[in-house]
Amino acid sequence: MPTAAPVRRLDADHVTELTTIAAELLDIHASATSAALLADLAPACRRLSPGLHEALRPVETADGLFVLRGLHIEDTELGPTPGHWSTVGPAGALWDVVLLLVSTLMGTPIAWDGQQDGRFVHNIIPSPGQETVQIGASSSVLLTPHTEDAFHPGRAHLLLLCCMRNPDRVATTAASVRRTRLSEDDLAELARPVAPILPDDAYEDAQRYGGRPAPVSTLHAGEDGLSLRFDPAYTPLAEAAESWRAAYGRLEDELARVSVAVSLEPGDVLVVDNDTVVHGRVPFTARYDGTDRWLKRASVRVPGRRSRPASEAAEHGYGQAALEAFAP
Repeated sequence: MPTAAPVRRLDADHVTELTTIAAELLDIHASATSAALLADLAPACRRLSPGLHEALRPVETADGLFVLRGLHIEDTELGPTPGHWSTVGPAGALWDVVLLLVSTLMGTPIAWDGQQDGRFVHNIIPSPGQETVQIGASSSVLLTPHTEDAFHPGRAHLLLLCCMRNPDRVATTAASVRRTRLSEDDLAELARPVAPILPDDAYEDAQRYGGRPAPVSTLHAGEDGLSLRFDPAYTPLAEAAESWRAAYGRLEDELARVSVAVSLEPGDVLVVDNDTVVHGRVPFTARYDGTDRWLKRASVRVPGRRSRPASEAAEHGYGQAALEAFAP
């Protein structure tokens, strides 16, 4: 598995800009979850320099990802890694705001009413009792490569993962469909809407939704290239025809072949194009002693992007509503 990922480095002046404005917003609004702070994100971003806007442009290569590097997180100021997202409180709140500013420069930050109390920044930490579940709170199993929130037509275009702590260098995996090699027959097979993608275990309300699951396309030839919608852990593969399952298996193999492993360092922000790249995580052993891996996650929609089939507009999304921050 290749281990390299494109890197964009923020210079010291850009880091100072971001953290200074983030600290101002946090001082004014007292909480990173404040609705008033969300409303101030877009005006705050207009105060940032053109150079920072350029550095934080969205993904633009076939790799479908990059690591933003240059932010410095002081471990001793974080406090211990919490045991559950609901107990994080204000820990790392400055970095929540930094991540929201970065997200706003790239598009519109979104949240979900059914996940982590509708927060716009999620805390991804290993939690006792969830070691083997296919969600971000797991640890001891491979987190299968997947499209973020693949079950929903309003899923993010971009996914941002900011590393707070990663002492064991646990790797995030990522693979771009635009680096794969598939036959024309496989491309045609996987463009057909054959199987649904069901809500993952982080969305308990969505899993109880009464609407009939609709089959979706795995691959789509969009205006700017091939895109995918992929989550094998929550796709009822056994119900599909053998020819489709075989093509799906070849796609899995190709994604594994082109996968990269990224061991994020504190302050790194991994930016992933959620339409072209699947991401996952290698297994690790959680200690639950306050020193475990801790990421913060933000989801971003890019206004005007046309990379998905028009048929997605008719999907019910299992009753889940996406919440949009006030952004340009």
